[in-house]
Amino acid sequence: MPVDLDSMAENADRIWEESILPSLSEFIEIHALSPMFEPNWDELGELHATLDLFCSWLDNQGLQGMSYNVHRIANHSPVLLVTIEGTGSGEVLFYSHLDKQPSRPHLWSEGLHPLKAVRREPFLYGRGSVDDGYGGYLCVTAIRLLQEAGIPHPKATFLIETCEESGSYDLPPYLDQLTEDLGNPDLVVVLDSGGPSYEHIWVTEALRGLVAGNLSVRVSHEGVHSGMSGGAIPSSFRIQRMLLDRIENSQTGEVLIPEMHVDISDNIMQQATALAEVLGDELWSSLPTVETLESQSKDASEMLLDINWRPALSVIGADGIPSVQSAGNVLRTNTDLKISFRIPPGVNAEEVQDVVKHILEENPPYGAEVTYNPTEPADGFHAPPLHEGIASALESASLHLTGKPPMSTWIGGTIPFMAMIQNKYPNACFLCTGSSGPGNNAHGPDEKLHIPHSKRVNVALAAAIAALCE
Repeated sequence: MPVDLDSMAENADRIWEESILPSLSEFIEIHALSPMFEPNWDELGELHATLDLFCSWLDNQGLQGMSYNVHRIANHSPVLLVTIEGTGSGEVLFYSHLDKQPSRPHLWSEGLHPLKAVRREPFLYGRGSVDDGYGGYLCVTAIRLLQEAGIPHPKATFLIETCEESGSYDLPPYLDQLTEDLGNPDLVVVLDSGGPSYEHIWVTEALRGLVAGNLSVRVSHEGVHSGMSGGAIPSSFRIQRMLLDRIENSQTGEVLIPEMHVDISDNIMQQATALAEVLGDELWSSLPTVETLESQSKDASEMLLDINWRPALSVIGADGIPSVQSAGNVLRTNTDLKISFRIPPGVNAEEVQDVVKHILEENPPYGAEVTYNPTEPADGFHAPPLHEGIASALESASLHLTGKPPMSTWIGGTIPFMAMIQNKYPNACFLCTGSSGPGNNAHGPDEKLHIPHSKRVNVALAAAIAALCE
């Protein structure tokens, strides 16, 4: 059955304005930190509150053949499973999450706050707006659009978790427990992505994996006057520098662990060149850098390879270091760093995690106490080609809605679910897309969702889903 994209776009606009945005605004007001950042998440009940809010919204959508259930395994953050019976052939599994990253309200712009939904066209501001509060709403609405248009749709299952920002370490037991409920999907749709512009519908073909941990260096049992001990007791900070030099070239940023690198094919090189031609200087200029900062990469194509197909190290946290204002002349007992590697698709995260631990703890400088405690690793993801019918429907919808064809891209971030579900359903197709785009600031201050682009993605997704029944 042909899809009337104009009519569907009108309906999408109505549903977003009347239903999605009000509920999403309530979601933004819930703190809902991911379990890794809030150990008392169960007692606080905020993760549960996000699921309750979403279920209340579901109840008002008028969907035929829908049922849902919140699943709770002891000591694991909850998940929501929604099922909508199909009116056509095929099965589709949708995925999104409702947990959030921490916020630093003082870094947000005037008039904005992470727990306050503020609409300033074309954006909706607030923590979790783009990562990934909107995802479940958009996915469910794709089926609603098809039902209201009388267009057959496949059986739809929605898995919404609350541990993604912690690496989805609570998810595997649910995947095992709910195997029968998840069915045998022909297509897996993940709405936790996007692309480098709002002018295209973007399809993510690859994601980097994640290896992270806490690196601790201890040199003494108590702080000592730096004038009395400096030069005798080696600084824990300097030892940290020495350890980091084992795993990264500080001059170039190159990760020095061979196991974290993959061969970059000629096809990927060609894709990078083609993407660079489309994006041009915007790839760099869209980043909120200081005016004088220069990129590590020679050109846009190399930058694309650096942030998608090469490993990168970031120091994302520190303990044992007082603030500048409160720092005294004391040689500190310890310096602890939280380090994070993004690793390219194809690298085994568990294996390289062990390699990192060995490199950092072996022969500690000056005999210092050095420990590396890894967090849960996550593999990267590389998607197989989309089913021809789905790809064709997505292209037609994109051309109609944006005047441009959809584009494939890669995302340097990590969605642990992708590798997990690909291992579970190796024959499924994957459509990883979303509303993320330049300046969305997911995880950072002034996080925001592009509303018009979200509506376009919603219609394009509905058209792609309908093609599964043809």
